Amino acid sequence: MTTSSSIGQRVAGEALGTGFLVATVVGSGIMAERLAGGNVAIALLGNTIPTGAILVVLILALGPISGAHFNPAVSLVMGLTRALSWRDAWIYVLAQVVGGCLGTLAAHGMFDLPLFQLAGKLRTGPAQWFAEFVATFGLLMTILSVARFRIEAVPVAVGLYITAAYWFTASTSFANPAVTIARALTDTFAGIAPNHVLPFIVAQLAGALVGMVVIHWLLTGRAAARPEATLAHER
Repeated sequence: MTTSSSIGQRVAGEALGTGFLVATVVGSGIMAERLAGGNVAIALLGNTIPTGAILVVLILALGPISGAHFNPAVSLVMGLTRALSWRDAWIYVLAQVVGGCLGTLAAHGMFDLPLFQLAGKLRTGPAQWFAEFVATFGLLMTILSVARFRIEAVPVAVGLYITAAYWFTASTSFANPAVTIARALTDTFAGIAPNHVLPFIVAQLAGALVGMVVIHWLLTGRAAARPEATLAHER
């Protein structure tokens, strides 16, 4: 997604978007757990729907400003594909991590919890790591493929993908290093123990890189679909 915004505006957009994303993940997790009465499935559903919904809103609102990555794995791939300069990619990553951590603090403040916490929730093991690999692979597949053929559909596609991935992955689809770091700072429903963060991030970055390679191969030689051809197909 092209943008004429200054680097300062783009970085602010990435920080703000990641902050709202994490505030939604953590805040809806707190609310869902309080209202679910111990029913974990209902709590997860209450965490899932707001997360998918806010992604659609944030990408629509901030995509024209920063490209709406909100995710270091996405920024890394954009740097590798030269859609983003490496200088800007690293600044984006820093903004995403800082914004995400501030989002956690905002969620705590809204629910009158101690602002500074460390998570105690255990999320580890080969199945969880593989789930994060799959979740991030699928996310990059969605972004790169949909952006190639139906760029206007990216917000809805990403929101729907994350909504689905919450339920088909064992890890509930973090798929985002900045969000993973930020979720280590909350001892609530959405938390992840700090000593389990690094393997998640490694799996996420691996999934993103493999996703980039596979989608590049799948799309090689294919032109972007013309709008009229797409509409004709839908009819």
